[in-house]
Amino acid sequence: MRLTSIHTYPVKGCHRLDHDGAFVHQWGLAGDRRWMVVDADGVGVTQRDTTRLVGLRATVRPGGLTLRADGQPDLDVPEPADGEPVPVRTFRSRTFPVPALSAGPAADDWLGVLLGRPVRLVWLAQPTRHLAAGTREHDTGDQVTFADAYPLLLANTASLDALNDWLAEAAQEPVPMTRFRPNLVVDGASAWAEDEWVGRTLRIGDLLLRAAGPCDRCVVTTTDQETGVRTKEPLRTLGRHRNVKQKLLFGLNLVPIDTGRVTVGDQVVVTP
Repeated sequence: MRLTSIHTYPVKGCHRLDHDGAFVHQWGLAGDRRWMVVDADGVGVTQRDTTRLVGLRATVRPGGLTLRADGQPDLDVPEPADGEPVPVRTFRSRTFPVPALSAGPAADDWLGVLLGRPVRLVWLAQPTRHLAAGTREHDTGDQVTFADAYPLLLANTASLDALNDWLAEAAQEPVPMTRFRPNLVVDGASAWAEDEWVGRTLRIGDLLLRAAGPCDRCVVTTTDQETGVRTKEPLRTLGRHRNVKQKLLFGLNLVPIDTGRVTVGDQVVVTP
């Protein structure tokens, strides 16, 4: 198996960035989901709430972030250096508040225009726990970004091919891998081989990661990541073929065991 692509999402819910290589911290890929848009209650605003986020193209730069979107001027946003931390949640339920720093009114106003609603942009200076210990089979420890639950998400190209075969049988259009917003994509495995990796260790290049469990998919997968158009697929087809205990599965959550760099083309090995 080989690693075929690497992706980050600097602001939770934004358009992806593609990389030839990236450094993996205990909390995930460098630059991945350290920023989040929140509502007036401090709860994360994601593509579950608004498909307008697909138009947000955020680029990490030294000491901050650059926000881009069609029809709006680019905006450079520095990492907040001080200020009173504000409590924010990734979700209204299931998660508890974590301290984040506000990016400031310029970013808030810019994003408010893009999303058509009052919002704030916050930065997670220190990745930290936002799900209670014991709520996941393989706990991530205390270092997590604004990711839903785990530091990394891996996807298998053969599994996407199998899903698209099912879609074709149902006279539906195929979907690209971008619908699933993975961090790491591998090629060379059989379809759904990742189901058998749970609880085992993966080596990508020289980096070791623990396979924490399959990923339960949500409505975000039905959103075209270029246009924001939302349909019923692929969730409807996953519901017919990949429904396990009322969870629609695609992809594999990973927890880094150590830190280091991964590069497109790295060999991927699963321990016995």
